[in-house]
Amino acid sequence: MQKHNFIKRAFVVVLCVTIALTLLLWRLGLAPVYAFLVGINIVTLFAYGSDKRQAIAGATRVPEIVLHAGALFGGSPAAILSMGLFKHKTRKNSFRMILAAIVLLQIAVAYGGWYYFHK
Repeated sequence: MQKHNFIKRAFVVVLCVTIALTLLLWRLGLAPVYAFLVGINIVTLFAYGSDKRQAIAGATRVPEIVLHAGALFGGSPAAILSMGLFKHKTRKNSFRMILAAIVLLQIAVAYGGWYYFHK
């Protein structure tokens, strides 16, 4: 039960920081969609960096579900960049396969949206 509470808290922190950053970027003049995408990518980058730092220190890690959620909701460019930049989660095939599925899903949705609106 304690692990589930930690995951919920991690989700809440990521969500709150993403919302705050999105609102700040929007207030600074960025269009809302772009503000969200920049915000979620920044938060995802920091989540991966924090998880790598915690892994090295042997401390409590960022749950993988939180890392995948960041990628799923638009932070996949930062997730891919972070894997190379921090040399993190590069050997764990199950993690990489889920991330690849997320990227393929996003490509399919983007193509489907483009095709639907440009018939």
